[in-house]
Amino acid sequence: MDDILLIDAAERYFNGEMNDSEKLYFEDLRKNNAELDQVVAEHIYFLQEVSKFSDYKQLKHRIQETANTLQEEGIISRMPFTGTSKVIYLWNRYKKTIAVAASIAVIVSVLSASIIAVFNPGKHTNIKPLVEKLKEQDVKYKKLKNQLDKLNNASTPAVVEKPRLESKFRATGFMIDVNNNYLVTNAHVLSEAKNHLIVENNKGDQFIAETVYINNENDLAILKIIDADFKKLAPLPFSIKQKNADLGESVFILGYPKQEIVYNEGYVSAQNGYQMDTIFCQLSTIANEGNSGSPVLNKNGELVGVISSMETNAEGVVFAIKSSNIFHAINEMKKVKENDNIKITSKPILRKTDRVTQIKKLQDYVFMIKGD
Repeated sequence: MDDILLIDAAERYFNGEMNDSEKLYFEDLRKNNAELDQVVAEHIYFLQEVSKFSDYKQLKHRIQETANTLQEEGIISRMPFTGTSKVIYLWNRYKKTIAVAASIAVIVSVLSASIIAVFNPGKHTNIKPLVEKLKEQDVKYKKLKNQLDKLNNASTPAVVEKPRLESKFRATGFMIDVNNNYLVTNAHVLSEAKNHLIVENNKGDQFIAETVYINNENDLAILKIIDADFKKLAPLPFSIKQKNADLGESVFILGYPKQEIVYNEGYVSAQNGYQMDTIFCQLSTIANEGNSGSPVLNKNGELVGVISSMETNAEGVVFAIKSSNIFHAINEMKKVKENDNIKITSKPILRKTDRVTQIKKLQDYVFMIKGD
C-alpha cells in the first residue's frame, strides 16, 4: 500500500471514519502484514498524543512553523514534498528535533510568563530594585544557631551580649563621613524598614542607625549611625568623583547580596539609565538582590556611582546613580541645622594600588543595611 494512502487510512481508522467493511478489511491487512501493522501502530500512537491537545490544527501549524524555522536557521535540511499528509511526513522524518524544539518553546513561554508575573505585577516596567527580602526560614535558622551557641558557651562565664535584630531584608550602604558616621544607600531600601534600622559591618557587628535624609526622585538616602558602641573609622580611603564616569570605563562593586561582602567588576556601558534617565548611568556587570546601595568605584579608587536596580529582560544590565548626585544630596541635607556638620574628607590612598589591596582597605567602609 502506498505510504500516503496507508497514513490516510490509519487516520480514518483512528478517527472512526471507516465503515464496517473498510474497518474489517483494514484490520485483516494489519494482522497479515507485521511491517504494515508496525507503521500503523506508530502513527496511531502519534495521533493519540496529538489528540491530547485541544486544537489539533493549531498544533500542526506550530509544528510546521517550527520546522520552517529550523530549516531557515540551518539546523535541518529537507527535500521538497507534496501531498495532503505533508505534516505526517514531516513528523516521521524530524519528530525528535521538532519534539525538542516544541518542548523548549513551551517551557520558555511558561517561564517567561511566570517571571513577569512575579517581578512585575500590574506594572509596565523592566526595572527591579536590588533589595533582598530575607526568608522566614533564614530567620528561624539564625535563632536556632544563637540558641546552640548559648548552649555551647554555657560552661564559660556569662557575657552580656547586645541583642541582634532579626531582619526582614538586606541591602548595602557605605560610609561617606567618618567623623559623624554618615552612610549612603538607596531611598527604596528604607521603604522596607517599618520599625527598626541597623547597619552591620563585615565582622557581623550590628549598630543602630537612623535616616537623616531621603530623596525618592534620585533614589538616594543618607543614614547616621547613632550607636554608642560604634568605633570611629580612619579617614575614607576613596574620594567621590563629581564628574560622570567615561563610557567604557572599568569599574568594580562591593556589596552584600549574601551574608558576606561580594566583589564584582564590569564597565560603564551607557552614560544614561533606563529610558535615558540622566540621574543614572548603565553598567555591564553582575548585581543581585542585596546589592542596592553598593558603591561603584573606578580603578583609581574613586566612587563613580551607587547601585540601584537592574533590567529584568536583559542580562548584565545594571543601573547606578551617578556619584555627582551625592553632592546634591549633601547640599540639601545641610539646610537642616542638625545635619549641617556633614563633611567628606578622604585620603586617595587607593590610587596606584592593586585591586586586592583596594578591596581590603574598602571593606570596613561598606555595610549591610538591615531592618524590619
